[in-house]
Amino acid sequence: MTVLLAFLAHPDDESFGIGGTLAKYARAGVDVHYLCATRGESGTVDDHRLEGFADVAELRDGELACASKALGLKSYEYFGYRDSGMQGSTHNAHADSFAQADADEAARRLTEVVLRLRPDVIITHDQYGGYGHPDHIACHKATLRMYEQLWGVRISSGPRGEAIAVSGDASGPISPGDLKAPRLYYSTLPKTFVKWGVRFLRLTGQNPRGFGRNKDIDLVKIASWDLPVTARIDIRAVADIKREASACHASQQMPQQNQSLFQRIFFRRQTVESFTQAYPAFPANGRITSDLLRD
Repeated sequence: MTVLLAFLAHPDDESFGIGGTLAKYARAGVDVHYLCATRGESGTVDDHRLEGFADVAELRDGELACASKALGLKSYEYFGYRDSGMQGSTHNAHADSFAQADADEAARRLTEVVLRLRPDVIITHDQYGGYGHPDHIACHKATLRMYEQLWGVRISSGPRGEAIAVSGDASGPISPGDLKAPRLYYSTLPKTFVKWGVRFLRLTGQNPRGFGRNKDIDLVKIASWDLPVTARIDIRAVADIKREASACHASQQMPQQNQSLFQRIFFRRQTVESFTQAYPAFPANGRITSDLLRD
């Protein structure tokens, strides 16, 4: 049985970001698991959404359960850290936040999950955390540290944002046994569209440095963080499933009337999801692939 593990930061990352890819592989018979680093406790939620729930974490867990069913996931579980909030948030300093986690401890926890699930493919966030979120970056760092400890694979970033993998001696106390290092991909957003969005928002009198539900996403900075796309997954056949799963996370969506035209165009016209291959090393002259399971 082929196994895919998505290791992302919050309830909703599995749907908003790579939901089409997860749904596509689940429909193809792959066992797709989601390891969610936090319960999204720091997410902004309208008061009426909390009716019937003890707190934000319980609400968002219910939303993730709904989305996981829609996507066809084999399982989802939590990594055990607290949501750190956006960069500069007071939540960053919480002792249990993922932003404060010890890198070796996070790698050890991830190792336990990986040795239990034995994935053939792992998907996580890129080195920039997608849009700079501390928890996204912590997922990235924990994953790379695990590869170094378990398999002696050291992954760094090149001048174009590309992943560079070098094999060496494993540095961790746990042996991977017969489990080979899984293929590793970063979820990434092609920056051509983001750059177009920056221009569009400025032309329409909107601030590209204050984007999103909480106006705390800087599209100008995001546009400067580029990674080479090495895989594009066609999600047209599962677009309705992705929309269904995304709708489960109602607390994290902006009301329709408050969404910008840029947002509406992106989500309605998104037909592919993009990834950067981190391990094994992607050939310098390699062609963009359409399958995460093979070259």
